[in-house]
Amino acid sequence: MKFGVIIFPGSNCDRDCYHVVDQVMGQPVDFIWHGADSVDGYDGIILPGGFSYGDYLRTGAIARFSPVMGAVEKAAAAGKTVIGICNGFQILTEAGMLPGVLRRNESLQFICKFLHLKVEHNESAFTNACSPGQVLRVPIAHGEGNYYADPEVLAGMEENGQILFRYCEADGTVSAAANPNGSLENIAGICNREGNVMGMMPHPERSSEEILTSADGRFVFESILRHFKMRNCECGAAHATCKIKTAKCGVR
Repeated sequence: MKFGVIIFPGSNCDRDCYHVVDQVMGQPVDFIWHGADSVDGYDGIILPGGFSYGDYLRTGAIARFSPVMGAVEKAAAAGKTVIGICNGFQILTEAGMLPGVLRRNESLQFICKFLHLKVEHNESAFTNACSPGQVLRVPIAHGEGNYYADPEVLAGMEENGQILFRYCEADGTVSAAANPNGSLENIAGICNREGNVMGMMPHPERSSEEILTSADGRFVFESILRHFKMRNCECGAAHATCKIKTAKCGVR
């Protein structure tokens, strides 16, 4: 699976994402400059964290108009996997590729710390390597991670299984005390209706190796790889039902 990591002016987690894909997951990866007009040849696109265009106007509001975003939208429409992390999540909402918006943290302060996430659905392209209700320890680093969506939009997301991660206690309890930024219903990560575009405020790339005190973020990248392999399995089986177990099989 070949990845492309978008670089916007102000990105600062692009190299972290590149490192995880290249050195931890062992997959081919390139940087893609924000002025590019094509992402052809890539199976997965990563919009990294940072402060694109200095966060002027609103976070992600200017990056949304970068030339590369037209190509990213086309790739998503073609079924390619797209993940936006932190600022990348903000850009995806601004671009209309994900529902809702990210507002200023309720505390009006920048927050940087490790916390816990509960996996709400484990059959998505981004969580299939997790078990139902699994709790992940992953860091956040943002000032505008307060997720909001209108009630009818939120109800549709719940029904469609689009809410993938919620902030929680270490034991998996979803509580107000575990919510770091005021996000509606403790939402930390969502996907689109088609299930191939995800945004999450926590940083899985900063917790994909034990040396970083947690490797739980690696589950996200492993899930993306499993999803890609399963889609390209010779048997065409869904999820973990493959019987062939060939080199191309996603569930070997």
